[in-house]
Amino acid sequence: MLAAQITRSLHHQRYWKSVDLDYMYVKYARIWIPDPEVVWKSAELVKDYKSGDKVLHLRVEDGKELQYSLDAKSKELPPLRNPDILVGENDLTALSYLHEPAVLHNLKVRFIDSKLIYTYCGIVLVAINPYEQLPIYGEDIINAYSGQNMGDMDPHIFAVAEEAYKQMARDERNQSIIVSGESGAGKTVSAKYAMRYFATVSGSASEANVEERVLASNPIMESIGNAKTTRNDNSSRFGKYIEIGFDKRFRILGANMRTYLLEKSRVVFQAEEERNYHIFYQLCASAMLPEFKTLRLGNASYFHYTKQGGSPVIDGIDDAKEMMNTRRACTLLGIVDSCQMGIFQILAAILHLGNVAFTSRDADSCTIPAKHEPLTIFCDLMGVEYEQMAHWLCHRKLSTATETYIKPISKLQAINARDALAKHVYASLFNWIVDHVNQALHSTMKQHSFIGVLDIYGFETFEINSFEQFCINYANEKLQQQFNMHVFKLEQEEYMREQIPWTLIDFYDNQPCINLIEAKLGILDLLDEECKMPKGSDNSWAQKLYNTHLNKSVLFEKPRMSNKAFIIQHFADKVEYQCEGFLEKNKDTVYEEQIKVLKSSKFKMLPELFRDEKPISPTTATPSGRTPLSRAAVKPSKSKTAHPSKEHKKTVGHQFRNSLHLLMETLNATTPHYVRCIKPNDFKFPFMFDEKRTVQQLRACGVLETIRISAAGFPSRWTYQEFFSRYRVLMKQKDVLSDRKQTCKNVLEKLILDKDKYQFGKTKIFFRAGQVAYLEKIRADKLRVACIRIQKTIRGWLLRKKYLRMRKAAITIQRYVRGYQARCLATFLRRTKAATIIQKFQRMYVARKRYHHTLAATLVLQSYLRGYIARKKYQQMLRGHKATIIQKHVRGWLARVRYHRSLEAIVYLQCCFRRMMAKRELKKLKIEARSVEHYKKLNFGMENKIMQLQRRIDEQSKDSKSLIEKLSTLEAAYTSETEKLKNDVERLKMSEEEAKNATNRVISLQEEIGKLRKELHQTQTEKKTIEEQAEIYKQETDQLVLELKEQNTLLKTEKDELNRRIQDQAKEITEVMEKRFTEETKQLDLDLNNERQRYQNLLQEFSRLEERYDDLKDEMKVMVSISKPGHKRTDSTHSSNESEYTYSSEITEAEEFPMRTEEPSEKKAPLDMSLFLKLQKRVSELEQEKQSLQDELDKKEEQALRTKVKEEERPQMRGAELEYESLKRQELESENKKLKNELNELRKALMEKSAPNVTAPGAPAYRVLLDQMTSVSEELEVRKEEVLILRSQLMSQKEAIQPKNTMTDSTILLEDVQKMKDKGEIAQAYIGLKETNRLLESQLQSQKRSHDNELEALRGEIQSLKEENNRQQQLLAQNLQLPPEARIEASLQHEITRLTNENLDLMEQLEKQDKTVRKLKKQLKVYAKKIDELEVGQMDNISPGQIIDEPIHPVNIPRKEKDFQGMLEYKKEDEPKLVKNLILDLKPRGVAVNLIPGLPAYILFMCVRHADYLNDDQKVRSLLTSTINGIKKILKKRGDDFETVSFWLSNTCRFLHCLKQYSGEEGFMKHNTPRQNEHCLTNFDLAEYRQVLSDLAIQIYQQLVRVLENILQPMIVSGMLEHETIQGVSGVKPTGLRKRTSSIADEGTYTLDSIIRQLNTFHSIMCQHGMDPELIKQVVKQMFYIIGAVTLNNLLLRKDMCSWSKGMQIRYNVSQLEEWLRDKNLMNSGAKETLEPLIQAAQLLQVKKKTDEDAEAICSMCNALTTAQIVKVLNLYTPVNEFEERVSVSFIRTIQLRMRDKKDSPQLLMDAKHIFPVTFPFNPSSLALETIQIPASLGLGFICRV
Repeated sequence: MLAAQITRSLHHQRYWKSVDLDYMYVKYARIWIPDPEVVWKSAELVKDYKSGDKVLHLRVEDGKELQYSLDAKSKELPPLRNPDILVGENDLTALSYLHEPAVLHNLKVRFIDSKLIYTYCGIVLVAINPYEQLPIYGEDIINAYSGQNMGDMDPHIFAVAEEAYKQMARDERNQSIIVSGESGAGKTVSAKYAMRYFATVSGSASEANVEERVLASNPIMESIGNAKTTRNDNSSRFGKYIEIGFDKRFRILGANMRTYLLEKSRVVFQAEEERNYHIFYQLCASAMLPEFKTLRLGNASYFHYTKQGGSPVIDGIDDAKEMMNTRRACTLLGIVDSCQMGIFQILAAILHLGNVAFTSRDADSCTIPAKHEPLTIFCDLMGVEYEQMAHWLCHRKLSTATETYIKPISKLQAINARDALAKHVYASLFNWIVDHVNQALHSTMKQHSFIGVLDIYGFETFEINSFEQFCINYANEKLQQQFNMHVFKLEQEEYMREQIPWTLIDFYDNQPCINLIEAKLGILDLLDEECKMPKGSDNSWAQKLYNTHLNKSVLFEKPRMSNKAFIIQHFADKVEYQCEGFLEKNKDTVYEEQIKVLKSSKFKMLPELFRDEKPISPTTATPSGRTPLSRAAVKPSKSKTAHPSKEHKKTVGHQFRNSLHLLMETLNATTPHYVRCIKPNDFKFPFMFDEKRTVQQLRACGVLETIRISAAGFPSRWTYQEFFSRYRVLMKQKDVLSDRKQTCKNVLEKLILDKDKYQFGKTKIFFRAGQVAYLEKIRADKLRVACIRIQKTIRGWLLRKKYLRMRKAAITIQRYVRGYQARCLATFLRRTKAATIIQKFQRMYVARKRYHHTLAATLVLQSYLRGYIARKKYQQMLRGHKATIIQKHVRGWLARVRYHRSLEAIVYLQCCFRRMMAKRELKKLKIEARSVEHYKKLNFGMENKIMQLQRRIDEQSKDSKSLIEKLSTLEAAYTSETEKLKNDVERLKMSEEEAKNATNRVISLQEEIGKLRKELHQTQTEKKTIEEQAEIYKQETDQLVLELKEQNTLLKTEKDELNRRIQDQAKEITEVMEKRFTEETKQLDLDLNNERQRYQNLLQEFSRLEERYDDLKDEMKVMVSISKPGHKRTDSTHSSNESEYTYSSEITEAEEFPMRTEEPSEKKAPLDMSLFLKLQKRVSELEQEKQSLQDELDKKEEQALRTKVKEEERPQMRGAELEYESLKRQELESENKKLKNELNELRKALMEKSAPNVTAPGAPAYRVLLDQMTSVSEELEVRKEEVLILRSQLMSQKEAIQPKNTMTDSTILLEDVQKMKDKGEIAQAYIGLKETNRLLESQLQSQKRSHDNELEALRGEIQSLKEENNRQQQLLAQNLQLPPEARIEASLQHEITRLTNENLDLMEQLEKQDKTVRKLKKQLKVYAKKIDELEVGQMDNISPGQIIDEPIHPVNIPRKEKDFQGMLEYKKEDEPKLVKNLILDLKPRGVAVNLIPGLPAYILFMCVRHADYLNDDQKVRSLLTSTINGIKKILKKRGDDFETVSFWLSNTCRFLHCLKQYSGEEGFMKHNTPRQNEHCLTNFDLAEYRQVLSDLAIQIYQQLVRVLENILQPMIVSGMLEHETIQGVSGVKPTGLRKRTSSIADEGTYTLDSIIRQLNTFHSIMCQHGMDPELIKQVVKQMFYIIGAVTLNNLLLRKDMCSWSKGMQIRYNVSQLEEWLRDKNLMNSGAKETLEPLIQAAQLLQVKKKTDEDAEAICSMCNALTTAQIVKVLNLYTPVNEFEERVSVSFIRTIQLRMRDKKDSPQLLMDAKHIFPVTFPFNPSSLALETIQIPASLGLGFICRV
């Protein structure tokens, strides 16, 4: 089935038959082939196609290869695929190949990849339902599309609505928007958004907010006309046509609604998973409300009419809440509560009627049970009798010619009658509600034009199609015919406009199908005829159809297997209709008796539903000649009798046909705009695209028919400039002519040989289908060849560089290798030579050594032999001598042995004796050693040791030392005793006798010695144990000390850790406090700004209401209410403020009745101002509280600096005063010089003009002149001396007042000087000298500062020259790298730019010089005029000195300045004249050029000063009120002139600053001079008026912002986005039928230079008017915010602007704006920061967008953009050339995942209407009031200086 549909589609679109595209079917060409799953599949040719081939060799996207067989008969080739560069275009007609697969693929790419639901198809807007809420319908989007051309923005329903609105205003022709599509495609939502757009952009003509009521009709109609179906949760079950009426100024007046074919059957029956109308479920959900108790409702599942579908609840929908919205909408439309309850009562009665049950008595009769509850409730609610209703529900009345009788009906017939009654009652109620909605939307004012919005069902085909589908498809046939004719007409107009030969296009005309349905003996006629037959049935009607149309009409067929159905070939598809039910639905039979019972109801509202409608009168037609509006059910135009038998006999088909004819007449009388809604899938899944369902709807809605009609001729159209810009790469330099048209013709003749493939129009070139793709292929091939050549050159250059680098490296390596080899050879040669020398010397050495060895051996042998002989002889001699010696010694030894033996015996005896004596002596000594004292000493030492051991801690070391010492003493004693014993032994030896006697004693002594040894051993063991214990104790002590040290270390570390933690916590607390303090400060600043902004918004609203009040009052006075027609639109929130810029009545009144307008204003103004002051008082208090909080924060920050400020304050003040005095003196001197120069010039002029005898040196006039000049010079000298004396005295007094600690020396000196009465002059001179020195020092410092400033300026100029030099060098380097042709072009472009800039600078200088010349000429004229007057008034004998003296007033002024107090006196009756001359009639341009800035403000303040001096509160109040009202009046009159608004903003701020500066408050008097302090106000506190003036300044500032926004708005998009500042970077792509604004600078387009020139104009005007620098910065910041916001909003709404090249253009434009800020020294104004979102968006277009690292970089870079904006830019990113790549869906999802935690606004667009809160920092003036001169040009001669 699908393949057959595709084949039919291919045959249906035969336009490529006539286009020879065989040459495009080459290898790698991509085509579309049919596919049963996705309808069309993309494939690629793997082999060139040749004429005659029967198959194509293809490769599909999954890599598989296949052979595609061509049709043997037609041999049609499959459609070609468009280049990727064209995929995703906004307009389908921009595609080179226009066919079904291209359309389907383009829609899919936009819907799935880019998340774009709107696409243009010629004049049709295709809208795909996303099944998801998208943030693209806010008021910011409406404002963005308002006023834009349809082709300049991305497709949107708002663009279609704007186009309709614009054409209505421009062409003075009614418009209509036709919205069609399947159920669930989004028709109702699209129509709703279109209506909301009209309501928002146009506003209402009255204060009744008609636009809100128009929008309020939607909830009501949706509740009673929409229901849930299987395809849509909010499906409109009726068609409607809403006419929105507008007045001559194109503001909404009212609306009227027409409905078609309500689906009444839904009231009594719902299919599975469907619901009844929403209103029934809303009632059931609200049944528990007190007011609904009487309706006795319950759950929806209780009622038969609401439970059949089994789906009473819709997910995400709260029926009770929707009920509240419905009731609120009814109230807004004027339906009172009683009528609302009546409606709900009837609806509840219908529900109860559905529950009425019937009981069968027999086959032909039935009955209702007695007191049946549902019927009882129905009758109670309807106010009818139970018995009558029960009777007529079960019976019917039959009437014949002779009699009338009542017949019972069966149960089935009774149920059908009950359902028919319910349907009829609901339809009548529906019509009644529609009538009341129309009455609420009707306007009594005259309607000038209208825009109709048609929300009608699209073509439908189901498995079972009945009467409803037949009517729907019939209506779509009529609409399709009108659509085809309109498209055909537009194509014909385009061809005729461009003077292209028009050939008739064969398009599908569905008139035969319409004739089949509505013509005579058509289907509807036969149906009506069958309904009139008494025994008519569906079967008989079907037979009549077969007999009449079968085999006679090709569009009518009979199904093979059915005799109760028929098939009609509609324009979209064949549809089979089942005949069953056609007659019943067409008759819509309702028993008359039941209707009569309802008409007799006591319920007043019920009879109104069945009241006969009046016929339409022909007098109700509108003046524009359009067809009059009708209500839902269209009745015949003829009046009909009220015969009961004729009621309800008009068939539904006849009514629908009449309504449809009326609708077509209305549409044909308007300019239609088409919206085709597409349902992407049947499952309501968001952003899911079902190709099969979509292509069915595309065929059904006529989109493909539009494509076919366009493709049949010349579908692709380019302007000559766009063609030249796009295909400039295909031209050679010699082909480019000055005439773009001739250039394009010459190039096309070379590129396309067949001239039938294109046509040249007046402004465009027309191409056949496929030719643009061919040109794109040639362009891509050319660019590819150029890229290959560039790549080849670059690669060759790189390889050449690599080769040269390698060659150089190889040569270097060779050089080093060869050197190394040479060095190795030299080393080898040296080593060989050395080896030879070594061998020579070695061999010589060996030979010599061998010789020496042999010689030595010989000599040794000789020596040994001779020695041996000598030794033999010597030994013999020696032996004889030795023998003699031996004998001698042996004999001596024997004698000595005998002697020694005797001596040893004697010595032994001596030793034994001496030993015995020693033993005796030893025993004696031992006895002495055992004495008691000795033991006591020992025991005492042991006790001490034991006591020391018990202590163990304190005396252990001491005990150890004492024991060691004692042991040493014992050892010493033992040694001494041993020595004594030895002495005794020696003594005993000497006395042998005593030894013998003491032998026994020795034995005893030996025993004692043994005991002592044992004791000594015991003592040593004890010592050892004590030492061991001491060692153990020492170890324990050391361990304890180590443990204590470790614990101490741990404690120290813990202490350090705690200290560190305390420090960290203190630091953190400090940081937190600082951070919190900073955040609180920021929050307070933010709150302050918000409060300020809120206050300023309230002020703006108050001023708007005040102006509205004044306008209404003026209109009531003048009785003029008709304004000139014009196309002006306002925002919906300011819809009532249309008179804000309408000045006709006001000007007329001012011109005709000047005195009348002045007197009421004088009476009214004080009262209004006092009321205004009371209203402002509370606001000022809140502002003061806010300011006090801010002051507290400021005080905390300034506490650290107060001491330094106090110390430095006085010297600084003194320096400032000295500086001021010196400057004042310099001004006086310069003024004196100026006066002298002017006198000399006048003297020369007089000498030239006057006679010689008059100006002779001896003449009287000459002498008088000299005398006056002498007197003037003397007076000036006297004045100088007085000034010096006064200055010195003043400074001396200041020095005396200063503290003693700061000026000790000077104070003492002053006291001494004052004591010297006789030397007062000397002291005065000394003080004057000191002051003079100080003045000289201050002047020197000021000169030094000026010198430093000049140096800084010179350095800046040098730096700028260096930057310019570097830029020139870079340009030169870039030019050198370019080829010769491009180099010449670049140099020419650069030279043109330079000359242009120089030309602009010279023009500015010339303008300044012209202004100066004009100023001087004016002064010269004034002087000449005064001289002429003097010459006329003087006699010939008058001296020229007198002539000169009179016009030069400044010469005589100084003597009067002593008494001038800076006040201006005027009379009370001159106040209107003062306001008129100084405010209303003052021209800002003349004041700005010729007078000092802020002169009107100074004059007004001087007048206020005089009123304050007189203590006249009435005069002060009157003057201030008149001033404020005068400023408001002039701003209202010239509110659109930037110069006027800027002038009065500057003067209002200066007036405000003067009131502050001279208020007498200390905070405002810091920078005043003593003279200025004397001029302060003395009697009145004008703080409240200062608040009023501040509010007025805020209003003027907001008006200034609106003015500059209106001026800049048309320039921004063209200059920042569309214009190519860098030529040739971005290419122009095909744009289809909706042509966009050209990016090439034409004569009328704006460029970036236009914006910069306008900014220069704004800045120069504000500077000329003397506006405060801080205020200028705020204005510049606001201007740059507007530029950035508008540019970014348009970028987010324009797919063609989201490309890499456009990002570069934007960044360049932003850099130019930043350069402008630098030139104007405004970088610190905050203006650059407002462009940050735009800069980041441009960077986002240029950065790489592939990897996760790229996503991370984007997330960190784009911190000023919201997530929605980033995703939108990535979705819209479109490559301009084939070398760029699209952003993948996965990358966008990665960005969304990374930024999901970012909390930002979901709003897509920036608020371009946002105005930053303005502040007016206090800026005192240094100008002295007494020096101000009032020029005569102001006409203020009635003011006197005081």
